[in-house]
Amino acid sequence: MNPKAKGYLLAVVAATTYGMNPLFALPLYADGMNPDSVLFFRYLMAIPLLAAMLKARGRNFRVNREAVLPLAVMGLLMALSSLALFLSYRHMAAGIASTLLFVYPILVALIMATAYHERISRQTMACILMALAGIGLLYKGGDGATLSLAGTLLVFGSALSYAIYIVGVNHRLLRDIATLKVTLYVLLFGLALFAGRLLTGTALTLPGTWYLWGNLLALAVLPTAVSFLCTTKAIQYIGSTPTAILGALEPVTAIFFGLTVFGERLTVREAVGLVLIIAAVTLVVAGGRLTPLLIRLRRLFPRLPLRRRP
Repeated sequence: MNPKAKGYLLAVVAATTYGMNPLFALPLYADGMNPDSVLFFRYLMAIPLLAAMLKARGRNFRVNREAVLPLAVMGLLMALSSLALFLSYRHMAAGIASTLLFVYPILVALIMATAYHERISRQTMACILMALAGIGLLYKGGDGATLSLAGTLLVFGSALSYAIYIVGVNHRLLRDIATLKVTLYVLLFGLALFAGRLLTGTALTLPGTWYLWGNLLALAVLPTAVSFLCTTKAIQYIGSTPTAILGALEPVTAIFFGLTVFGERLTVREAVGLVLIIAAVTLVVAGGRLTPLLIRLRRLFPRLPLRRRP
């Protein structure tokens, strides 16, 4: 398999494994576990895996003192994003929540425009309007009932936290630290948030049956460790833009499992909304690379000269 094909395959694996979050989390909710406990064990189990990966690559765990505070902030943002998303599963269908979360690249564009004065192109603005139209279609289902306002706000809070994380993780003090090491410390500081919440009043719940521990382990392995490694490798092979575009498979995967495993229903209106959101974010991520492609396609169909009437 050539490197390019391997990169696309890794990107698909990264996106689909991250989209498995609801598949493993919802049975734990049904068993009585709360989101804080699920995330506490997810982070706790993922940390040794990442530590072992880091050690296997022959790297140490040391970081400069100056990097500790930025790592702590990044860990808090990631933990808040995870918590808000997992809380939203209690208020709306997991597939819809995962799709709404996928607007985070648009939020990144807005943050970069306001904080770093990057110009937003007409294409990006059109995509933002397209995504808002899709969200509007999702907000009101076919039965006339609107989506939970609390769930919607939680998902957007999750997307915003993740968007700020994406911008902040490029901090000058973190650029020279190995990505695997950054992720390990992000999870460590994120774990501290859930541990603090559990120590200050939130009940720690455990799986009621032994096999549900497998769900917790699967959350730590697939959407966390495997997805992270495949994403990193895919970027090395094909670059960040194609990898991010294939990230559109994340909500598609979540919707697939929601429909097939959990019996969730998808109306025509919601389906159109999902397509609009995924199309909008894909266009934003693709950026200027679409223009040369469209020009090439246009050249395949040359304009025929008009015949004059006799």
